Amino acid sequence: MADRKAELERKKLKLEQMRKEREEKNRQRKVKEGGEEKKVAPTSSGQSQDLRAQTDELLSSLGIPPASGNDSQAVVQPVKETVGPNEGAPATSAVTTQQASRRKAKLTVTKVGETNIPPRENVTYSKETQTIVVDTTEKEGHRFGARGPWDYYDDHSDDTCSLSSLVRGASSRLSSPRHSNSSPHHGSPRFTHHDMEWEDEFEFYDEDEDTDSIDVHPAPTHHKMPHVENVHPTLTQEDIQKQEEKPSAPATKDSPVTMVKKVIELSEEEKKQIMMTEEFQTFFNKTTRVVERALDEEIDIFVDYAGGESEDMESDLRAGERLKLQRNFFDERWSKHRTVTSLDWSKQHPELLVASYNANEDSPNDPDGVTLIWNSKFKKTTPEYVFHCQSPVMSSCFAEFHPNLVVGGTYSGQIVLWDNRVNKRTPIQRTPLSAAAHTHPVYCINVVGTQNAHNLISVSTDGKMCSWSLDMLSQPQDSMELQHKQSKAVAVTCFSFLSGDVNNFVVGSEDCTVYTACRHGGKTGISEAFEGHMGPITGIDCHNVPGQIDFSPYFLTSSFDWTLKLWSIKDQKFLHSFEDNSDYVYDVQWSPIHPALFASVDGDGRLDLWNLNNETEVPTASVVAEGGVALNHCRWHGSGSSIAVGDDVGRIHIYDVAENTANPKMDEWSRFVRTLQELKQQAVEREEESSLGSVSMTSPLR
Repeated sequence: MADRKAELERKKLKLEQMRKEREEKNRQRKVKEGGEEKKVAPTSSGQSQDLRAQTDELLSSLGIPPASGNDSQAVVQPVKETVGPNEGAPATSAVTTQQASRRKAKLTVTKVGETNIPPRENVTYSKETQTIVVDTTEKEGHRFGARGPWDYYDDHSDDTCSLSSLVRGASSRLSSPRHSNSSPHHGSPRFTHHDMEWEDEFEFYDEDEDTDSIDVHPAPTHHKMPHVENVHPTLTQEDIQKQEEKPSAPATKDSPVTMVKKVIELSEEEKKQIMMTEEFQTFFNKTTRVVERALDEEIDIFVDYAGGESEDMESDLRAGERLKLQRNFFDERWSKHRTVTSLDWSKQHPELLVASYNANEDSPNDPDGVTLIWNSKFKKTTPEYVFHCQSPVMSSCFAEFHPNLVVGGTYSGQIVLWDNRVNKRTPIQRTPLSAAAHTHPVYCINVVGTQNAHNLISVSTDGKMCSWSLDMLSQPQDSMELQHKQSKAVAVTCFSFLSGDVNNFVVGSEDCTVYTACRHGGKTGISEAFEGHMGPITGIDCHNVPGQIDFSPYFLTSSFDWTLKLWSIKDQKFLHSFEDNSDYVYDVQWSPIHPALFASVDGDGRLDLWNLNNETEVPTASVVAEGGVALNHCRWHGSGSSIAVGDDVGRIHIYDVAENTANPKMDEWSRFVRTLQELKQQAVEREEESSLGSVSMTSPLR
């Protein structure tokens, strides 16, 4: 315990000794500093006199007279009076030094280094919106005057703020790689990096820093619309190399550098693989049809809608042409050396015409049966669609309630179905070759019924009539043998349903007879026979023109006996025989809009128009096809203003019918009633004469 106290006493003494030594050192240092200050006063006075002399000499060399002695004494005297009484005071020495410094600042030129630290803006960054939210102080505009916050994309062409100090102060910051493409716009950097940057990567001015270095003038009171300037993305080294390899148009301030991508070259194998894909085939088929339509269009840019004397004369001549050839349809690949076997216009797309063709004997490797769809709206010379099958197509038609389907009847007895939505030319469905279906050529097919209840009706020369569903062609829904009075089957060559009737129809046969038949009811099958032709029946058509009076019982027939005949299902004898032709008459059809007008074609290549209200012995208008061809089919367009005819060399001719011939007048129906009455009266007189002639020939001679 005693040792502990002794040790504490020694430490206290040692601390006291150290304190005294430190106080002694401080006293000696203060005495030393006081002695140096006494020496500085006279030295400073001497230096001041030397500097004044040097200054006077410098001003004299520059041509500036030195200051007078009185002035200098007046300036120096207060200093002497101040220094004298208190020569050893540090405060007086400091005042004298500051006054000498002020005098020197007025007489010497010095280089002042100025450092400007720009203020930092308070900016918040949101990952959801990726937009810069400016602090509310900028929105109030207290720091930028009346103009408000700076516009990041304004070119400031009319601004009055001096930018020199900002450019100097921010030069080091703008030299960084991140801001190498930005321009000094009022302390607001333009962020041009192509990738998003985080909040801590931006550099802003601090609002709390001093902004006295900015020479801000009052902003103009008027307001102007902001000018938005596109900010181009920063180009990487790889992009710059690509531009050097493929130079493009020189970039301007408002247009970025256009990047040219290198075209990938495909090998021949890759090209073939692409061309064989279904997507490419669909694209190619559609685009080729569009391009063909555009290339074949002929537009007369010199049309004068005001009219003229020459056009008036042409219109008069045109009005006199009751039948005028509009165009031809022929394809060197698919139509040549083939005979047109059927024609049909689409009701959903009136500009489309389907035509079937038989086999080409000169090309045994080609398909035997071909069906082409032509477009009369455009002047293209190739068909819209090409379909084919293994057997010659003897008949074809559009499925009335299915605009994408085309039905064909073949020489082998099969019914085939094509779909233009499928990228294939062969049928998507076909009937089997069996006794349940047709085993002879199918010369007539038709779709009858309504949108919700319709069937495909087909009749062949084996005397069988079948009813099919387009959804399933594996077997017929119904079939019927066409026989007359239990005799052999009727070899049907053509048929036609009565207007608005899906049950009763008439058929023409190879035995020169016309029959009426019924699909359902108590008298199913053939009911009556109409004799009068001397050759096989080639065409038959029922009257189907809607109007004030119903003429549905009347129908027309054409035959190899060079005649046309008008019939009524109510009379087994024909009403009238048209005998103006000198060759086989292959087809006949009523006009769809005129009650008394019909057309016929014959083996001489002649197309005749008959208007029974005007003349019953000779046709109203006739035209002969060029080339000495035989016309074998005719079909009126649904508008009644044109007619399509096919020949035996695969060519289709489209004729325009004059308006005064095609369009009926208001009294055509009543006139046709009188015409029919006259024809019936003539038929009665003809029968009486024939009966009297037969009686006179059988009576005994006296």
